[in-house]
Amino acid sequence: MQSILKLSGLEVFTVYPGSNFINIGERTNVTGSRKFLNLIKNEKYDEALSIAREQVEGGAQIIDICMDEGLIDGVKAMTTFLRLIASEPDIARVPIVIDSSNWEVIEAGLKNIQGKGIVNSISLKEGEEEFIKKAKIIQRYGAAVIIMAFDEEGQADNLEKRKNISQRSYNILVHQLNMNPSDIIFDLNVFPVGTGMKEHRRNALDFFEGTRWVKENLPGCFVSGGVSNVSFSFRGNNKVRESINAAFLYHAIQYGLDMGIVNPTQLAIYQEIEPELLQKIEEVLFDKDENATERLIEYAETIVQNKETKEQKIEEWRSWPIEKRLEFALIKGNANYIEQDVEEARLQANKPLDVIEGPLMDGMNTVGELFGAGKMFLPQVVKTARVMKKAVAYLQPFIEAEKNGESQSNGKILMATVKGDVHDIGKNIVGVVLACNNYEIIDLGVMVPKEKIIETAIKEKVDLIGLSGLITPSLDEMIHVVEELERRNLSFPVMIGGATTSKIHTALKIAPKYSHAVIHVLDASKSVTVASSLLSSQSEDFKKIISEEYTHLREGYLNRGTEKEYLSLVQARMNKLKIDWKLYTPYIPKQLGVQVFTSIRLEDLTEYIDWQPFFRTWQLTGKYPELLSDKVIGEEASQLHKDALKMLEKIIAEKLLQPKAVIGLFKANSNQQDDIEIYSNENNLIHTFRTLRQQSKKSQGAPNLALSDFILPKNKENIHDYIGCFTVSIFGAESLAKHYEANYDDYSAIMIKAVSDRLVEALAEYMHARVRKEIWGYAPKEILDRELLIKEKYQGIRPAPGYPACPDHLEKITIWELLDVNNNIGVQLTENLAMYPASSISGYYFANPQSKYFGLGKITQDQVEDYAKRKEIKLKDAQYWLTPNLA
Repeated sequence: MQSILKLSGLEVFTVYPGSNFINIGERTNVTGSRKFLNLIKNEKYDEALSIAREQVEGGAQIIDICMDEGLIDGVKAMTTFLRLIASEPDIARVPIVIDSSNWEVIEAGLKNIQGKGIVNSISLKEGEEEFIKKAKIIQRYGAAVIIMAFDEEGQADNLEKRKNISQRSYNILVHQLNMNPSDIIFDLNVFPVGTGMKEHRRNALDFFEGTRWVKENLPGCFVSGGVSNVSFSFRGNNKVRESINAAFLYHAIQYGLDMGIVNPTQLAIYQEIEPELLQKIEEVLFDKDENATERLIEYAETIVQNKETKEQKIEEWRSWPIEKRLEFALIKGNANYIEQDVEEARLQANKPLDVIEGPLMDGMNTVGELFGAGKMFLPQVVKTARVMKKAVAYLQPFIEAEKNGESQSNGKILMATVKGDVHDIGKNIVGVVLACNNYEIIDLGVMVPKEKIIETAIKEKVDLIGLSGLITPSLDEMIHVVEELERRNLSFPVMIGGATTSKIHTALKIAPKYSHAVIHVLDASKSVTVASSLLSSQSEDFKKIISEEYTHLREGYLNRGTEKEYLSLVQARMNKLKIDWKLYTPYIPKQLGVQVFTSIRLEDLTEYIDWQPFFRTWQLTGKYPELLSDKVIGEEASQLHKDALKMLEKIIAEKLLQPKAVIGLFKANSNQQDDIEIYSNENNLIHTFRTLRQQSKKSQGAPNLALSDFILPKNKENIHDYIGCFTVSIFGAESLAKHYEANYDDYSAIMIKAVSDRLVEALAEYMHARVRKEIWGYAPKEILDRELLIKEKYQGIRPAPGYPACPDHLEKITIWELLDVNNNIGVQLTENLAMYPASSISGYYFANPQSKYFGLGKITQDQVEDYAKRKEIKLKDAQYWLTPNLA
């Protein structure tokens, strides 16, 4: 029986056979975090929510919530906290473990949890009757459950007790209650090793063997454990303790451990544990002999932590054997000696290709394993790719000279950003990660038509196709690609990725158009698992699992029960934002018309840079600047930030990038059809912006908003309001990235684009500030520090077409016509209305103090039809652009 555990928050979370170890976040557990405990005690729930958010942003796939503390009302705290989480989509998207030894608290959790979570825990310690009673309640709520290895006689502290309790629990749950085995997770009790007591010698080995026994004899079930308990005897000696935890976890996963609570700050990298220390730890873990514990204790006493300086370590690794040096260079991303080391390896090898297929590929495999296990981070992996490419480039002439054979890869993958889209940072990162796992990558770049994608796939005999896109029209272009694959009766598996893509959209709109495998890949860290599963000998099983999951998602979406209520467009317009326009005085701009800015200094933009999204690009999640001192990712985040600042300094000093901006301020009025009419200085109608209105039924007193609500309506007195629009861009990043790529430096190629994206966002903020204070001048005395600027604590807004308040990209065309963008600054629109260069932003300026950002949400067909008439376009064209928002 295959183990497929399906959980959910707002998003489905599925654990497949072969999935990476799942680390459960524990910082929302009052016994695991003193800070969280104090916040809950003092009922500071908003601050407590930030801890949950940090865990999710930090990569926790599941979060454990426990309120078990003597001075806390557990039922009240659990209920309150879960209800608050439910209103925070960025937290509620992940599944939750309801953790309590108090059954009333668990029931409170089950009543308030969203989706399908896990109960931690029940056991046989109170007898079968109570066990069955609680299990039935958990079944009724549809949760998975952790079963503690505990019965009426106490905890299972040896292998036989673990087996007996697990078998007995399984028989009751599966055979008596018909519970799905995949909803059962056994916690087999992790006890300390190295205590010196004879009865504790097999603590780790019994856990390992118990885990394997469960996987082999209780089909479909999962195993969990609290890893840090194993090293408790060595508290105070962090180096030994972290090494024990790492070695235990490494072997437990080999035996079948699926998930558990692991503190990454108390975990060394298994491959980097000193060989002598590792040997002694593994002698204890596997109970090699009766003196193993004594030898480990003696060795632990000799360890002086942090005894080596970085300089000493660098000198030491240069004396290692060539194979270890190459591996070290790859793991550390150190290219300083790569050519001389590769040459040394080549002279020792039978042929140059052996260097690639031998030590270099061994090193890359180690990197892939470390990244997959969450022990290396994306910036490190990209640096690894730089070292590998330089090594291969050095060897290439020697390989060509011999003309003997080809290197064996794990598979050939074609990747492309689809037609009409120019964004490729995410795609490039995925390509680097896959290349680090020995996949051959054919990258066709951006704006690639379906014909080129398919013809290249056929010609190159690829194993997989990866499609990427950022803007919403790219979703439709992906559909066109798979439809063409289907029409030609081709069978390439297809991976879907990009900012606007999602698992539900893939299941609902793309997968049904193709009779072969289509799978959504959330980010670079998941790409290797998906690719290897699609190309493995068990690929058909994996494809079947995905197909069944997507069918389930699709059916659930189409039959999702109670729907949101929507107003007709007429009703929504009646519930528009009510502003007392008699009390409103329009802010008259100091200068009307179009203005072009091509002499902006890069150094003037630096104070406006928001670094938070930069780290998300590199999949380092957390709040800036706190993440720079984070115990897990702080070192890598700090190095990444230093590299970015160094590149920024070079960009400014050498004027490598060029900022350009064009803005326009115009007379305007809104009309009854949600339009904003634009007038010339002579009051002639010259253009019209079409806005869209929220249609979901609101709570009492809440308006259904449209951007036109913030503009003074047309009136008999012929009093005008004013609106602005803009396009800003950073030129030069694409050519610089190509230069770095030509020199095998993916790290710098991705870095230049990531920094360019930060600069264009800074440019947009810089220009908006100038508009507010000088050019329009409605806030001349505004004084805001950097943090308040980033939080947008100023008067007015600058929404952009394609974003939540105005998701229709078609309005960009009006901006381009009004501002003559092509001629004034050279930013172009693709056929799908992506902007080129990719580091470009366009949008509107609203000055009304009541203007604010909002999300349009879903709209109904009557608004789409109305929009088509107002825009004077065909209904099918309006549907094309507005489908993502159609209810």
